[in-house]
Amino acid sequence: MSEAAEQVPAAGSTSVRRSRDVPQLVERARAGDPRAVARLITLVENGDPLLPAVAAALAPYAGQAQVVGLTGSPGVGKSTTTNELVRSLRARGHRVGVLAVDPSSPFTGGAILGDRVRMQDHATDPGVYIRSMSSRGHLGGLSAATPQAVRVLEGAGCDVVLVETVGVGQAEVEVASLADTTLVLLAPGMGDAIQAVKAGILEIADVFVVNKADRDGVDATVRDIQGMIALGERGPGQWRPQVVRAVASRGEGIDDIAAAIDKHRGWLVEHGELRRRQEARAAAEVEAIALGILRARIGSLRDGTELATLAAKVAEGGLDPYAAADTLLAQLAR
Repeated sequence: MSEAAEQVPAAGSTSVRRSRDVPQLVERARAGDPRAVARLITLVENGDPLLPAVAAALAPYAGQAQVVGLTGSPGVGKSTTTNELVRSLRARGHRVGVLAVDPSSPFTGGAILGDRVRMQDHATDPGVYIRSMSSRGHLGGLSAATPQAVRVLEGAGCDVVLVETVGVGQAEVEVASLADTTLVLLAPGMGDAIQAVKAGILEIADVFVVNKADRDGVDATVRDIQGMIALGERGPGQWRPQVVRAVASRGEGIDDIAAAIDKHRGWLVEHGELRRRQEARAAAEVEAIALGILRARIGSLRDGTELATLAAKVAEGGLDPYAAADTLLAQLAR
């Protein structure tokens, strides 16, 4: 088998050729080849040794897509809303990428990846790319590979990338550091107003979407959210989160959501906040990669005697853990 390609079996054919030529994959992805996009994201998810080459090839296209995050508790209609937003964005002529993150089993590591099932309306649209991703145990509502997957979709020419989080609720705030605009979805009768106070979701939302607005209690939910927004301290010119009602299952309110996203985008550009968020996102990405490299190097030390020796000294009280960590870091720097 050559380094440029590998043979893998595929349904309906004897084999297909899976290219490992990164420039060729990126070129094909730029041309709209969904298989090339899928292959690049798979390389990202698997932490393939080609990943640095993939990142280098995609670097010129960074920051060209609008990244919109959707989060909220299970059952509020995130996938349905995402599906309808795709429809609205396609009507404007935008090329759209969707990353739908599903929870993985803590026992088997598997995931159903069912969010994509709810978006079958766009399965044959060449202007839409939908990818389900397993969280693989990563906390915060996303997968560790999500930031690089966003870069792949930017490189593939997507104008807008929608990132739908797992839907675990109170700890699901990581999407705010990835997205330009974060939508927090709520629904009447689910206690979401109180949960927002507990979870700190008020701070991450750029737009609140009260979905299933045909239910009883919608007015009370909107009032609660507006009341919490009013309690927040904001200086002159700071963004005030919008509150939008919707019934996504019927396509109602989707244009209002899109208008709120556009309004926030305009504010980001006008106040220089878009560049600041992009730089903060890049800083977090670089930090995560650096920490991953350090963890791998520390793991390699477990095969030797240095870490074991330090651990023994800490356990017997002959060395404190901070001094041991300093010694370990010095060992890694050699």
